[in-house]
Amino acid sequence: MKRFATFLRKEFAHVLRDRKTLLILFGMPVVQILIFGFALTNEVSNARIAIVDQSNDNATRRIIERLSASRYFDITETITDPHQMTSVFRSGNAKLVIVFPVQFEQRLAHDNTAEVQVLADASDPNVATTLTNYVNAVLLDYQQELSSPNAPAFSIKTEMRMLYNPQLKGVHNFVPGVMALVLMLVCVMMTAVSIVREKEMGTMEVLLVSPFQPLLVMISKAVPYLILSIINVISILLLSVYVLHLPVNGSLALLMAESILFIITCLTIGIFISVKTSSQQVAMLISLMGMMLPTILFSGFMFPIENMPIPLQIISNIVPAKWYYIIVKSVMIKGLGFSDIWKETLILAGLTLFMMALSLKNFKIRLA
Repeated sequence: MKRFATFLRKEFAHVLRDRKTLLILFGMPVVQILIFGFALTNEVSNARIAIVDQSNDNATRRIIERLSASRYFDITETITDPHQMTSVFRSGNAKLVIVFPVQFEQRLAHDNTAEVQVLADASDPNVATTLTNYVNAVLLDYQQELSSPNAPAFSIKTEMRMLYNPQLKGVHNFVPGVMALVLMLVCVMMTAVSIVREKEMGTMEVLLVSPFQPLLVMISKAVPYLILSIINVISILLLSVYVLHLPVNGSLALLMAESILFIITCLTIGIFISVKTSSQQVAMLISLMGMMLPTILFSGFMFPIENMPIPLQIISNIVPAKWYYIIVKSVMIKGLGFSDIWKETLILAGLTLFMMALSLKNFKIRLA
């Protein structure tokens, strides 16, 4: 029994001295609970909406106040010209636009009925449906407040318009998300093991004594996966158009160019992982777990980023899949041009240059 206690104390000492093990044992559960607890929710809150108030009377102002007080909405713009609604959706500044017609209060007082038009960005059908239901709940609550037992019931009718996806098909949200997820995982994992494989096989010395510069070595490792990933993009688009019946509403050339940029971004991340690791198993684990979870959680594909706390929203900005997901939805679903996605393109290009610079800086020209 004393021997067993001695061995037990020895094992406890090993565990307690190993900071990495302690981090995995106690740090990982805490981080996962916090991230999953805040991120994994289908509830929509703080959604950006715009208001077109053509009546500007007491009734519309009270409804707008109710919408603003709700935690589900964040009124970002008040539009005076109805023709500006298109630009609001194109810029992504609003997911919903509520239009109050002229003489709203007068119609409600004289006819006991009035109409409100609700336009939603249905490129994400789940969010669009949820937000329109929230608006209906606010209008119903105001309608019940006006009604009295001895007076005719008031009725506020809503005219719903689902932009970009009138039939509310889930494929409009599914295809851009899968494109981002597949390209991120395939490109990062494949290149993550490319350089570290040379280290394990003992052929890295040959590359180091060759006249090739480190940049050319990394490019030669990435080019084959770049070509194969382009074929992946083409196959996904063909399946989307001819099997899932999801047309490319924007420029196909622009979509392919943006996809190539995203592929290069993912390849540079994989090269950086390959440069920093010493075994294929570690590289695969980092690329799989380190890329899959952020892509699923922080790209906006499955869970709205607006629902997350501010720190998680900031973290989402360094996830390349978030920006590519926005680009694909803008070009493929909404039919927008480069002038509407240049910011996201610039961010992807900046991430690519940053990761390439890190990889070159950490590339060791001598083996230890």
